Amino acid sequence: MSEEKPTFKWKELTTTWDGEDGYLSENQYGATMLIGKDKNGNLGIGPMDALLAGLAGCTMYDIVDILRKKRQLPVDFKVRVRGKQRLTEYPYKYTEFEVEYLLWGDNLVEKDVRQAVELSEKKYCSVGGTLEMAGPLHSTFRILKPGETE
Repeated sequence: MSEEKPTFKWKELTTTWDGEDGYLSENQYGATMLIGKDKNGNLGIGPMDALLAGLAGCTMYDIVDILRKKRQLPVDFKVRVRGKQRLTEYPYKYTEFEVEYLLWGDNLVEKDVRQAVELSEKKYCSVGGTLEMAGPLHSTFRILKPGETE
């Protein structure tokens, strides 16, 4: 008899207030992220920026994994994410997203990169799948030669 695969999984992290303007989030593995600023005034990441960082990290993870399987790993990879945030009424939520993928490599095939981006955006990236309920996600990609500037 085979064991049934669970249909849901809870994710959890704990965020602790430092008594001033800092909030330190820690996941179950001990990784941390500062939201706000620490007691010395050093800025951390903002809560809305954390959503964009989650989107970038999620889609990059997928794309690197897909391209690795195609034996087309880039030598460098950046993702720029922009969120259009409504400021006319609370909550000030995102209503649209733009993602720009920049990949450097000599042997990257355009159709394979396009497929990796599409698979991430349409099938695998959980953060993008969640955020698309807030608004549309538009993306572009560019393949550059190693050493080439953006």
